[in-house]
Parts: sequence; structure tokens; C-alpha cells
Amino acid sequence: MNRIKQKLQEDPQKKLLSIYFTAGYPQPEDTVPVIEDLEKSGVDMIEIGLPFSDPLADGPTIQESSQVALKNGMTTQKLFDQLKDIRETVEIPLLIMGYFNPILQYGVEKFCQKCKETGIDGLIIPDLPVEEYLLQYKEIFGKYDLLPVFLITPQTSEERIRAIDEASEGFIYMVSSASVTGGTGGFGPEQKEYFERVSKMGLNAPLIVGFGIKDAETFEQATANTKGAIIGSAFIKHLTKHGTRNIAGFTRTIR
Repeated sequence: MNRIKQKLQEDPQKKLLSIYFTAGYPQPEDTVPVIEDLEKSGVDMIEIGLPFSDPLADGPTIQESSQVALKNGMTTQKLFDQLKDIRETVEIPLLIMGYFNPILQYGVEKFCQKCKETGIDGLIIPDLPVEEYLLQYKEIFGKYDLLPVFLITPQTSEERIRAIDEASEGFIYMVSSASVTGGTGGFGPEQKEYFERVSKMGLNAPLIVGFGIKDAETFEQATANTKGAIIGSAFIKHLTKHGTRNIAGFTRTIR
């Protein structure tokens, strides 16, 4: 069974913590040590960011980490080279999150094949519409046992949420707000109402919240009506300040 599906089914009561970081940041060879330390620290899933020069939804923190990673020489091929032995040391689900352009340039089937070879379980591609996925890429993802993860926002219509739910085999990435990543402050009444509203829709796919989670309080708020939460910018800030030291110390502040 795909590791994401397995993780989602393990413990119905457990709230999952997923961490996003940018491959090749802060140093070119930090990718694997960061993944290994995150697993040791008790994280449930990891999203590996594929750096891109024009990231639409990323806030300044993740954008800057992408720029540094690209200057560090990170490429799609280098990422696969770094991950070639990752399954010898890491068991938890691993996803690649990135924009479609570099995947298209690499070759979609070749990219998916490499994901399978290295043990990647899912792909989060914010600018790949669900309709295009179903029309052109579903078969390829299925061939290499890759789960697609689609994003919804507070502005996504109920009809579209249900269409995304139908196409989802793992979880739905529930964007907490329509702004970019790395926002400050906790969640207001509007966001909490959105979490409750969507959770009451009776969807098949579990909801995991991203954008704006940075500490124990926001993690608790985000997971009150959902299966889990994703932390990105706050962890990147930790890496910027401390490098790869004390990753376990960071995750202890969340739950």
C-alpha cells in the first residue's frame, strides 16, 4: 500500500504533522540530513520542495529559500541523485511539492518514474488543475503509484471541492487562506468557520491544513476539525537561523 494511504489509516485519532522544506537549503547537501532528522523527531510526513524561480503561492521566506537553493545548484536531477538511497534510512511518506514547469521540462513520465525509483509517495503541484491531471496525467501517476494532492482555499466552491475529493486518493491540502505562505498571527473566525464548513461536507479524503501554522497553538486550531497540518515557512526560518541543528527542538514546540 502507498505509504501516504497507510499513514492516513494508522490511527484515526492522531493528528498528523507534515513538514515542508526546500531541497538544497540552507546548504546544497542538506536535503537528506534534514529528511532523516525530521523522521527521527517524530514528523509523520515530509514535503520536499523542488525549487523554482517563479513560485506563485510562496511567501518571501520560501521564495528566498528557493533562490538560495537554485544558487546552490539544486536541480530536479540533483534532487533525485540525493534521494537515491533515502529508503534505506527513512520509512515515513515523502512527497515532492513543486510547480509544473520544471516537471514538464524534465519529462512528466520520466519524473514520475524517478519518483517511484527513489521512493516518493505523492506529488503536490499547485499549478496543475485537477481537470488536466484527470485528462492527461492520471494514468502516469497511477503507473508509478504516486498520489496527487490538490489544493483548496476558502474561495473554492463546494462543487469544485467535491470534484477534487473525487480525484483525490490521499489527502486534500486545505489552504488556510487565499494569501501566500508564511502569514503571521493565528487563525481568525473566518478561517475557523471555513475549517468547520469543509469538515462537515463528509468528504472521502482527509483534510490537512497548510499556510499559517507555526506553533502549538496554530497547529491545534488547524487540526481541531481536520486530520493534520503542514508547517513550511516557520521550519524554513528555523533552518535559516540554526542550519540543520536541533530539528527535534523545533518539532517539540509544535506538539
